[in-house]
Amino acid sequence: MNIVYLGIGSNQSSPKKQVERANQSIDSLPNTKIILKSSLYETDPVGFKDQPKFINQVICILTKLTVEDLLKHCQKIEHMQKRVRTIIDGPRTIDIDILLYNQEIIKTDDLVVPHPRMHERSFVMFPLKEITTTINIPGIKNINIMVDKLDKNIIKKINE
Repeated sequence: MNIVYLGIGSNQSSPKKQVERANQSIDSLPNTKIILKSSLYETDPVGFKDQPKFINQVICILTKLTVEDLLKHCQKIEHMQKRVRTIIDGPRTIDIDILLYNQEIIKTDDLVVPHPRMHERSFVMFPLKEITTTINIPGIKNINIMVDKLDKNIIKKINE
């Protein structure tokens, strides 16, 4: 089984429901099971600023899917949830990113793992640290070192 961390985010069409729907779809993939979920976090948009705040979450799954097949499934889920790619870093119903796939470094035309900017993003690193405090990010550093460098004031944990 492969241990995979996924980042999920939404700021359109009931974002909390979009994230939950993505969770349900991921958990129903063949030979795949969600084993850990962070809390939901509210964050300001990165890049394109003129849009609503995002709801973000990081989940950990166990899967027998290859990274290529997992990417195809994640893109299919995004399509089913009406993800439209018109503005870079723009509003979206759902975004599912493969953050880590085992401890592998993967570089293809379609995918880079670890996610190339994850260590710079509070909306990824704080939820990731919530569910694993001991992970080392290949080619980067220990999660605790990276989180200490990020602004914790730009992310708000949603207590439900």
